[in-house]
Amino acid sequence: MSRKTTRKIRVGSTFIGGDTSIKVQSMTNTDTRDADTTISQIRRLQEAGCEIVRCAVPDFEAAEALVKIVRAIDIPLVADIHFDYRLALESIKNGVAKLRINPGNIGSKEKVRAVVEAAKDNGIPIRIGVNSGSLERDLLQKYGGVCPEALVESALRHVEILEELDFHDMVISVKSSDVVEMIECYRLISEKVDYPLHIGVTESGTVKRGTIKSSVGIGTLLAEGIGDTIRVSLTGDPVEEVVVGREILKALGHIKEGIEFISCPTCGRTQLDLIKIASEVEKRLSGVKKHIKVAVMGCAVNGPGEARRADIGIAGGHGEGLIFKKGEIIRKVKEADLVDELIKEIEKL
Repeated sequence: MSRKTTRKIRVGSTFIGGDTSIKVQSMTNTDTRDADTTISQIRRLQEAGCEIVRCAVPDFEAAEALVKIVRAIDIPLVADIHFDYRLALESIKNGVAKLRINPGNIGSKEKVRAVVEAAKDNGIPIRIGVNSGSLERDLLQKYGGVCPEALVESALRHVEILEELDFHDMVISVKSSDVVEMIECYRLISEKVDYPLHIGVTESGTVKRGTIKSSVGIGTLLAEGIGDTIRVSLTGDPVEEVVVGREILKALGHIKEGIEFISCPTCGRTQLDLIKIASEVEKRLSGVKKHIKVAVMGCAVNGPGEARRADIGIAGGHGEGLIFKKGEIIRKVKEADLVDELIKEIEKL
């Protein structure tokens, strides 16, 4: 699938937009003022595959903690700032790679100019982030409530403020908790700007429901070629956001790494405990980095065909199963030994 070409923006040691890969982001849910706990969470996020991480900066104590945090991590840190322009200046001074602000809510033009000049001097891009829950009153009145057109107009207002100051290192997000609204927002903004787009369904919910909403919203846009960086917003451990985000990118072919897992949903023809087998295989392969397509199938209808299309797989029968490798049957194995034998063959690949 072709992806819309956007500007290429440097964020610390990586890039967003242009010809670069789609980046997976997350945000810490620790108290940023507690630097050690925040560092620990960021390291877990990075281990899961997070490429850019954001921290809330509600006060100067949090801004001061950024010094220690930035020095201890290996991925770019984004400072999330609202209202107080001085926090943006302090965050830049303390080493962040990017700011998330809305120029229209941090005060006078002089204050915005001060932030922009500091960002320019330090090579710091700015993400303009508009959400359905924080629209300006006049836009709510103009459009009779929240709608894609209102969100996009709000974002373009902020863009205009920065462009008037000759600042163009921007990333834009126009998020909504409503999936259909979110999709339409990004379609509209994508037609109007060439800045990189950070996409996601804001406040999407708990891990199960939020994963579904985010997969539909983010997946639809990526399939249309829209989006340069993503965040799956979940109520829970932010590591789950990264896991889901990477799986979305894998499903669309943007990531060629790790296990691509195929398993049948089971039916009345299944003659072995496939649910248990599939769960155990997935768990034991969770740390595998090389790109392998693994099929775990439960009967003779679709099983052999799917298993043959995978790099390696099993197709089960009554108390036993066949192991396939690159379309060829290797051997027949007892059900009790299927998982161990499959893992052994994967380790040989």
